[in-house]
Amino acid sequence: MIKSMKNILTLEELGQFLLSIFLFSRLEYAWWVFPACLLLPDLSMIGYLVNPKIGAGLYNFFHHKLVAVFIFVLGFWLNNHLFSLMGIILFAHSSMDRIFGYGLKFNDDFKHTHLGWIGKKD
Repeated sequence: MIKSMKNILTLEELGQFLLSIFLFSRLEYAWWVFPACLLLPDLSMIGYLVNPKIGAGLYNFFHHKLVAVFIFVLGFWLNNHLFSLMGIILFAHSSMDRIFGYGLKFNDDFKHTHLGWIGKKD
């Protein structure tokens, strides 16, 4: 049953990632911009150089889908394609991370996420 639920959630994240690609295609950027920017949100991991609490807070901010949606909608509302792009990239990256089992972080350890422990078999 748990394996089935994980598959359903993974498919949901895949759908959101594909939605991000579609939304990106509506912007007037070259195709290579999407893959070139896709890993940029992981720069937020630099907070872990300070401590796990700062690292988790910074990481979670840049991997929270509501932040991504807010930035995208703000870009749409202001007719600002750069903001729309930033929102799409944040959303796509968060979906991609969750497809691979990387979730929002707890303060105690980078590998402790809302999806469970990274690398731990169920």
